[in-house]
Amino acid sequence: MIRALATYARSFTGFGRDARLFLLTTIVFGAATSLYWIDFNLYLDALGVDRSTIGWLMATSQLAGVAVALPTSALSDRIGRRTVMAIGMTLAAVALLTFLPGQLLLLFAGVVALGAGSQMVWVVQVPYIAEHTRDDQRNHYYAVWAGITNLTMLVSALVGAAVAQLVADHLALTSAAGPYQVLFVGVAILGIAGLGTVALLSNDREAVAAARAERSQAASGASLFGLHIVDRRLFFRLLLPGFITSLGAGQLIPFLNLFVQTKFGLDLFSINLIFGITSLGTTVAMLAQPALAARFGRIGSIVLVQGTSIPFLVVLGFSPVLGTVILAMAVRNSLMNAGNPIFDAFAMERVTPAERATLSALMTMLWSVGWVIAPIYYSTLQATLGFTGGYAVNFVTIIVLYTISTSLLWTWFHGADRAREAAPGGTAAEAEAEALAAEGVVAATLERA
Repeated sequence: MIRALATYARSFTGFGRDARLFLLTTIVFGAATSLYWIDFNLYLDALGVDRSTIGWLMATSQLAGVAVALPTSALSDRIGRRTVMAIGMTLAAVALLTFLPGQLLLLFAGVVALGAGSQMVWVVQVPYIAEHTRDDQRNHYYAVWAGITNLTMLVSALVGAAVAQLVADHLALTSAAGPYQVLFVGVAILGIAGLGTVALLSNDREAVAAARAERSQAASGASLFGLHIVDRRLFFRLLLPGFITSLGAGQLIPFLNLFVQTKFGLDLFSINLIFGITSLGTTVAMLAQPALAARFGRIGSIVLVQGTSIPFLVVLGFSPVLGTVILAMAVRNSLMNAGNPIFDAFAMERVTPAERATLSALMTMLWSVGWVIAPIYYSTLQATLGFTGGYAVNFVTIIVLYTISTSLLWTWFHGADRAREAAPGGTAAEAEAEALAAEGVVAATLERA
C-alpha cells in the first residue's frame, strides 16, 4: 500500500495544472451529488411520498439525462467541456432548491433539471480527463479521480448528516423532513461553489474545436447530432456491458438507502455513516486497481473484481443481520466499482480523440436509459409483491444481469490486453484490431446479428 501511495504521489506531481484543478472540482461538486444520492429518497419518504412515485421520480430524472446526453456531447465540441460543466452545475444547484417546498410538481421539475444538469457534467468529465492527461498517466489519474470521489462521499456523508441534524434542532424544525431540507440547502451551496472551481480551469474551446475538425475530415463513419463513429461494432461492444449493468444498478443504487432504512429502522446519521463506510472501501479498491491491471491486464482485473462482487449481492439482499449487510455493501461496492476508472481509460484509448466525447455521451446516456427502465421495474415489483417480495426479485434480477455483463466483457475484450502487450509500439487501434481478429467467432456472430 505504501508503494502504491508513493506511485500516486509521483503521478500527481506529473499531472498538468488543469488535471490537478479538476480534482478540486471533483471534491466540491462530488460532495453535493453524493449527498443527493444518499439522502434524496429518504427525504421523499419523510415527506410521505409512496414508493411507486419515488420510482417514477427517479425514472424521470434519468430520462431527462438521456434526452440531453448526445446534444451535450455535440455542444461541448463547440463551446468547450469547461463551459458545459458550468452550465450543468448551475442547473443542478437550482434544482436542489426546488426540492425544499416538498410539493410534488416542484419535485418532478427539480429532478428533471437535476438529471439534465448532472448528465451535462458527467458526459464531459471522462473526455476532459483524457484530453488533459498523457497516455502513461491515464490509468493512475482515473483511479485517483474515482478514489477522491469516494473519499468525498465519506466525508460529506458524515459531516453533512451531523450538521444538518444540528441545524434542524437549532431551528426547531420538528418535522421528519426538516433535517433533509437543511441538508439540501447546503448541497445547493456546494453546487454553486463548484462553479468557482470550474472557473479556475483553462478555456478548452480551441482544443475541442481541433478535435471537431479532425472528425469532419474522417472519410467514413456514422453521424448523429454531428457526432462521428468510425467503428460501430467496437462502440456496441464498449457500450452493451455497461447498459446491462445499469439495468441492475438502477434497481439497487437509488433505493438501497430505503432498503436498509426500512429493513433495520435506521436514522439519518446512521444511514450516512453506512454509506460513508462503503465509499471508503471503494476508494481503497479503486486505488489498488491499477496494480491489479498491471498484474492481470485491464480487462482481466475488471472481470476479477466484478465477478468476485456477485456473491456479496446474495448476502446484501437476503441476510437478516445488519452487520453482514454492511460488510456485504462495503465489499460489493468496492469490487463492483473498482474497475470503472480502469474501464474508462481502456474505452477512451480504444477510440480516436475525436470520438471520445461521443463514446462518453453514449456511455452515460445508456446508463441513464437503464436507470429509466430499472426504477419502473422496481416500482412495479414493490406495488405488486410488497417490500420483501419485491426486493427479493430485484436482487435475483441484479445478480443475473451483473453475471451477463461481466461475461461479455471477458468474451469480447480479454484479448485486447494481450494484443497490446504483443505490439507495445503499436497504437491502441492496432492492438484492438489484433484482439478482434483473435475473436473471430464472436465477431462473426455479432455481424450476423
